[in-house]
Amino acid sequence: MDDLVESILDYIRADYTDYAIMINGEWGSGKTYFWNHKIRNKIEAMQVNGKKYTTIYMSLYGISNLEEISKKIFIETTQLMDKNLKKYMGSKGEKVIPEYAKTGLDMANFFGVTQNGDKIDYEEFFSTEDKVLCFDDLERANVDVIDILGYINNFVEHDHIKTIIICNEKELSTKLKSSNIEMKTFIATYLLDKENKLNIKTDEPMVQRIQDTIEYVFDKANDYERIKEKLIGETFEYAPEFTYIINGLLMRYERYPELIRFLRENSNLITSTFNKSGTRNLRILKHALNDFKKIFDMVNKDYPNTNNRILQTMLIFTIAISFEIKAGKVTKDKFKNIENNEEYRSILVSSRVFMDNRQFYIKEFDNTYYYNFKVEYRFFKFIEIYVRTRIFDMKVFKDNMEVIRNTIDTDKLPGYKRLLTEEYWKISDDQFPAVIDQVIDDVKNGKIKPIEIVKIFAYFSYFIEKNLIDYDIKTMESVFLNGMNIASVTSEYCENAEEELSQIATEDAGPEMNNIIARFNEINAKLKDKMYREKADELFKCIPMKMELFYDKFAKECNDIPIFKYYDPFQMFQRISCASNEDIVSIREMLAERAKHHKKEIEPEMANIAKLRQIMEDYVDGKRPTIKTVMIEEFAKELDNILNMYKPKKLSLLGPKQDEE
Repeated sequence: MDDLVESILDYIRADYTDYAIMINGEWGSGKTYFWNHKIRNKIEAMQVNGKKYTTIYMSLYGISNLEEISKKIFIETTQLMDKNLKKYMGSKGEKVIPEYAKTGLDMANFFGVTQNGDKIDYEEFFSTEDKVLCFDDLERANVDVIDILGYINNFVEHDHIKTIIICNEKELSTKLKSSNIEMKTFIATYLLDKENKLNIKTDEPMVQRIQDTIEYVFDKANDYERIKEKLIGETFEYAPEFTYIINGLLMRYERYPELIRFLRENSNLITSTFNKSGTRNLRILKHALNDFKKIFDMVNKDYPNTNNRILQTMLIFTIAISFEIKAGKVTKDKFKNIENNEEYRSILVSSRVFMDNRQFYIKEFDNTYYYNFKVEYRFFKFIEIYVRTRIFDMKVFKDNMEVIRNTIDTDKLPGYKRLLTEEYWKISDDQFPAVIDQVIDDVKNGKIKPIEIVKIFAYFSYFIEKNLIDYDIKTMESVFLNGMNIASVTSEYCENAEEELSQIATEDAGPEMNNIIARFNEINAKLKDKMYREKADELFKCIPMKMELFYDKFAKECNDIPIFKYYDPFQMFQRISCASNEDIVSIREMLAERAKHHKKEIEPEMANIAKLRQIMEDYVDGKRPTIKTVMIEEFAKELDNILNMYKPKKLSLLGPKQDEE
C-alpha cells in the first residue's frame, strides 16, 4: 500500500504531466477512504518547486450533464463561499464542502449572482493552477463516459493539471456494453436482416451473430480504450489493506466504550469473517457493524450477563449473513424458513451424518464462516430477520435469548436433542451409551414429539448399521411405533411435516424407516383432524351471539380450509337458524364467494354441505313462508350451487356441435 501511495505522490511531484492517473478497484473496497485518509493530506502537505497544492474532490455519482461538473469545481475554487461556511468547515476539519452547502451555493444564479449581468459560465470562471483534481465514481455518472473523459482531457492535456480518476473498470465495462441494449439489439437484427444474414445456416449461434454486430456498430468499449490510452498515463490496481481500513471503521464507535472494547478485542474475528465472505465490499461490512451495534445494545440491555462466546458468535453471524444476502450470493429466502438454531443444527447434522447434499448451501455457509470456531449455538433468527427485513422483532429476540440461556450447556440437554443438534461423534464414548438409553426411555414414555421420533429413528438405523449400538432394528421399530402412539395423545399437528422430513435422507430407507414415516403420517393426519375439530367447535359456537368474532375468525383462519367437515351439520343448522336474517344472508354470500376461490381446498367438506342443504330443505318444506324461511330456502339453493361445482361435466351425446352451413 505504501508503494501505491508513493507512486501517486511521484505523479504529483513530476514537473510536467500531460496525463491523468487512474485508481481502479471494486465497489465498496475503500477507494474513497484511501483517498481521504492516505492520499489527500499527503498531497496538501507537499511543496513542489515552492508551490503548495490543494485538492478538489468530486463524486460523479448521479451527474447528468457536464455543466454540473463545472459547477462543482467552481464552488470548490471560487471565493463566493460564505464566511460562515468557511468557519464551519475549519471547526470541523473539513476539506470538502458538504453536498448540502453546494446545493445552496448552486442557487446563486437563481438569486441574481451573475458575472457582468450575464449567467455565470462556470467553465470560464474557475482557476485550477495550484489544484489537484480527483474525480470519483466515474462508472456511476449518468453522462456518457466518453464525454466525461473528453471533458477531463481538457484539464489534463491543455492545462497540465494533476488529475486522479477513481473508478471500478469492471462495472464501467459492463455499463458500456449494456447501455441501450434493447435498441442496439433491434438495430443489429435489422442490419443482419437487410444483409440477408439473419436466416442463413451457420454453426454460429444467432445470439453470437447479434452480439458481434452490436460490438461492430456500437463499439463504445473501443472508444473508451482509445481515449483512456490518450488520457490515462498509469492505472493503479487498488488492493486495500483491509486490517487498516477495518480499524478505521471501528473508530466511529469510540463514543460507545463497551461496544468499542468488544469490537477491538474481536477485530481478528471481524477481519477473518470479512475475508471469508469472498468479497471486498467494505460498505456491506460497515452496514453489518451498524446492525451489530443495535444487537449488542439490545442484548446488553435486556440480557446483561450473556456469555461472551455467544456475543462473538452473534458478531460473526451478523457479518456473515449480511454478506450472503446483500452481496447477492444467495436469495433472502434461503434462511427464511429456518426457524431456530435447533432446526439449523438439525439440517447440518443430517447433511453430515447421512451425507445428504440437499441442504448443500447451509452446510457450505456453516463450513465457511464457522470453520475453526467451535460453538453449539450459531443461528440467531432475530438477527436473520433484522438483516433481511430491517425489522428488529422483539418477540423473536426474547424467544431466542431465553433458549440461549436455557440450552447453552449441551450436557444439560435431553439426549434426543443432543442427537438432533450435535454431531454424534462429539459425544464421548463414555457418555454415548447413557444418551442412547435416555433416548429409548423418552421414546417409550411418549416424551418426544412424533416428528422428532421419526428423525431419531433415522439415527438409530444408522447406529445399528454401523454397529454402534447392539439393538435389533425390528425391535427398535416396535418401540418407536408404540412411542409415537403414546406421544400422539398430547402432541399437536405438525404443519411443516414435509419440510421437517426433508431434513433426513429417506430415499434409500429400509422398510422399517418407511413404516415409521407411514405411521407418523397417519398420526399427523389424525392430529390435523383433531386441530380442525377444535377450531370448528370454537368457530361455530360464535353463532349466533358473537357474529363479529365469527366473521373475523372465518376470514383469517378458515377461508381456505374445509372447516364444515369437522362440525355436525344438524348442530350447525340449529345455530344458523337462530341467527338474524341479515347474518343468514351474510353467511350465505360468504360461502358462495369462498367456493369460487378455494374450490379444491374445501372439497373434503362437501359431504357435510350436502347434509346441511338437505336439513335446510326439510325444514322449509310445507312451512308458511316467512322472511326467515325464505332466507333459509335461498341458503339451501346456494349450497346446491356450490355442490354442483363438483359434479362432472356431462358430455353431449351428439359430440361437438357442427358448424351450420
